[in-house]
Amino acid sequence: MTKTIKVALAGAGAFGIKHLDGIRKIDGVEVVSLVGRRLEPTQEVAAQYGIGHVTTDLAEALALPEVDAVILCTPTQMHAAQAIQCMQAGKHVQVEIPLADSWVEAQAVLDVQQQTGKVAMVGHTRRFNPSHQWVHKKIEAGAFHIQQMDVQTYFFRRTNMNALGQARSWTDHLLWHHAAHTVDLFAYQAGSPIVKANAVQGPIHKDLGIAMDMSIQLKAANGAICTLSLSFNNDGPLGTFFRYIGDTGTYIARYDDLVNGKEEKIDVSQVDVSMNGIELQDREFFAAIREGREPNSSVQQVLPCYRVLHELEQQLNAD
Repeated sequence: MTKTIKVALAGAGAFGIKHLDGIRKIDGVEVVSLVGRRLEPTQEVAAQYGIGHVTTDLAEALALPEVDAVILCTPTQMHAAQAIQCMQAGKHVQVEIPLADSWVEAQAVLDVQQQTGKVAMVGHTRRFNPSHQWVHKKIEAGAFHIQQMDVQTYFFRRTNMNALGQARSWTDHLLWHHAAHTVDLFAYQAGSPIVKANAVQGPIHKDLGIAMDMSIQLKAANGAICTLSLSFNNDGPLGTFFRYIGDTGTYIARYDDLVNGKEEKIDVSQVDVSMNGIELQDREFFAAIREGREPNSSVQQVLPCYRVLHELEQQLNAD
């Protein structure tokens, strides 16, 4: 019988719950510890999912000998240090996007991964969404080559609230969080490294201390280009919308829905074993642990994304 992979999950907020829901559908995996910032609400979530151990201290969960792996859904500013802490404790780790909010910290995570040999993966979910997988498979087959990606990432967010409408203890960021999805996906789908990147941003919010609007241009070594528009000021529709313009067609991805340029629906339900990108991401993490291999969206694979984000941040700070 295959040994059950036992997991500690840190961060019982909106994304932590998405992972808990996804893991419920994966055989041979059990969440045995839940780590949260506040004990009482963390205990409530643990009770809903039958998780026996609850703590507000990640180190306490890491000290459990039965824990094989950790999933980090904690505030962005904690990701790099906690990922390093997990690997140094002998645990495999998956950290939700972004890996870090600085280039130096992102590099430090890779250094520790290479020292420890642990599976270390980042939650670049777009690589796993069936809509984007469908396009990727077409590219791999040589039937489609990207000429341009046009991406819109739009929210209406004037306060620190999460996807469940709960107050956040940290501030979200258009560049280091939301742009990271598209910067990585563009290079992944183009099959070519990003060689040119430009960014401009709007005014800094007086309370949040971040830019609420941003525009990014990217160019890959093979000539493909990408235009990304991001906003926290957009009052609907909300979400991220991708337009792939290629040599043999145009495709528009809206979360798990995919249509062609004529808005004709493309069936992506058979692309993978689920339509849930978070579940598919988790399946890859656990499969890589079992098989002793590098996962798709490993720290090493996504590190170039964070180099580009660093270069963009330097541009924006210089303006």
